[in-house]
Amino acid sequence: MVSRNTVMNAYDQLLAEGYLEGHVGSGTYVTNLLPDDLLHACISPGRTLRLSQKRRGFSSLGAILTTTRVNACADPSRARPFWPGIPALDSFPAKTWSRLLSHYWHQPSHELLGYGDPAGYWPLREAIATYLGAARAVQCSPEQVIITAGRQQAFDLVTRVLLNPGDAAWIEDPGYMGARAALLSAGARLIPVPVDEEGIDVCAGEAQCPDARLAYVSPSHQYPLGLTMSLSRRLALLEWAKRAGAWILEDDYDSEYRYTGRPLSALQGLDQEGRVIYIGTFSKVMFPALRLGYMIVPSDKIAHYVTARAILSRFSPMIDQAVLADFINEGHFERHIRRMRSLYKERQDTLVEALKGGARAFIKVEPDEAGLHLIGWLPEGIGDVEASARAAAYGVDAQPLSAFSLKREGRGGLILGYAGYNQQQIHRAAERLTYALRDLFLLRGRHAKNVKASPLSTTERLAS
Repeated sequence: MVSRNTVMNAYDQLLAEGYLEGHVGSGTYVTNLLPDDLLHACISPGRTLRLSQKRRGFSSLGAILTTTRVNACADPSRARPFWPGIPALDSFPAKTWSRLLSHYWHQPSHELLGYGDPAGYWPLREAIATYLGAARAVQCSPEQVIITAGRQQAFDLVTRVLLNPGDAAWIEDPGYMGARAALLSAGARLIPVPVDEEGIDVCAGEAQCPDARLAYVSPSHQYPLGLTMSLSRRLALLEWAKRAGAWILEDDYDSEYRYTGRPLSALQGLDQEGRVIYIGTFSKVMFPALRLGYMIVPSDKIAHYVTARAILSRFSPMIDQAVLADFINEGHFERHIRRMRSLYKERQDTLVEALKGGARAFIKVEPDEAGLHLIGWLPEGIGDVEASARAAAYGVDAQPLSAFSLKREGRGGLILGYAGYNQQQIHRAAERLTYALRDLFLLRGRHAKNVKASPLSTTERLAS
């Protein structure tokens, strides 16, 4: 037997969930439309969707945006040496970050769970302004700091605000693909300006397009060549911007990692005309998934950029910003950078050492005083695209230098990121890269008498 209370409770539950319906004076019945049916759309059998091409195309800028190449790993979760831009995630102080995060989630405030300031969390803006003033000689107040979802969003924001379709923009050649993509998506007309040992060639830029609207540069550690812009070249660039009424977009993506001497002063600190927009990111010094960056804008343009930031994506996650502010203010940020400087210097030394000896016949790698990657220069006559493809067949991701160029022609090279890989991974990948280049030389008929074929099997070559 079942008690009356059990039966009544079952009826009440089914009524509440919509499986039954009651009629006064008549009784209780199963509903005609069961609640489960409301969760699934009814699809007519045999119906097919006919896609009409009439008025279904992209806009002109949309077409540019969807066909523009960016420097993105096909499967970021399985990045292999020597894919660049990956920090040492295994050495991040996760316990400290977790403790700070737990503090805010234990009793989250309405401020952090609600809609935030488009310019960013005020304590974080204060912390960034203080840090940049001391470490990079950036001249700014907290009001000038605008928090973004990484530096790519900052590029997009600046180009949308400053450029009209068709406006000319100088870009370093070779240069960073992400900046190139943002400029193209804004409809800019790219002016590739060559880079020499002093940085972007201002004279060459003026000869090509003296009235450009904007110049993109990475003066502290040029990407991908790793050069540092000289003081005379910096002053020349600022003088050109003043004459042309142009803007300078300064990308300072990894200046914290300098292995000799103090970090260099930012170009923005030399600017007396309010022509430089300074962009930084926490992706390289913290972890990429954090998706927090920042931009320093001239004081008379703050309101314009804050409004544009609100339109693009309202604001960045507030709790992440609060945790990062504490991470900086409690000293964890600078301690983490000091540890990573030492670790990355060791990993750079490991890479240079691993590609000495027999490998130098096929690729030449020299140490650099800064950064998270090196350039492996190939012998004359060996194309870097072909070398990159051959390396990939051996389980090594080494991007070709030519992929970052618009006009530059010259010696081929491979970009070798080392920061995110331990010594064992670096040695193994260097060995595979050497075998790959040796086999390429054999196929090209070079040094056939003195070089032995790779001992790796096909299965080993394809293993990641």
